[in-house]
Amino acid sequence: MPCFSCGARQTDPVRGVSPWKRGVRRETQVLICPDCQRAHDLDLDTCATCGSVALICRLGEVECRSCGAVRLARAGRPAPAGNTAVPGGSGAPGLADEVQAALERVLGRTR
Repeated sequence: MPCFSCGARQTDPVRGVSPWKRGVRRETQVLICPDCQRAHDLDLDTCATCGSVALICRLGEVECRSCGAVRLARAGRPAPAGNTAVPGGSGAPGLADEVQAALERVLGRTR
């Protein structure tokens, strides 16, 4: 998955923590390269509770890594320009919804 801002591709990491960061932009998980992290106008989504940009998006939920707040991702928001693929997935629309519905069926959750 390339950097959502400049399109740079990650290379094989050296030992230790990756310098690449994750973020959420328009309800979609994105990667941010070290060079683009220096920019202050990345237009990332922020946590409604604490204002942090340290968000992760998974299976239709957005979680703040700073305060732990979790909310449902708003369906129907457009993906960031130039980033239409879903990492590890087919990029098919509605896949996250299908997975979420299957998990709810298996786990016995109701909406």
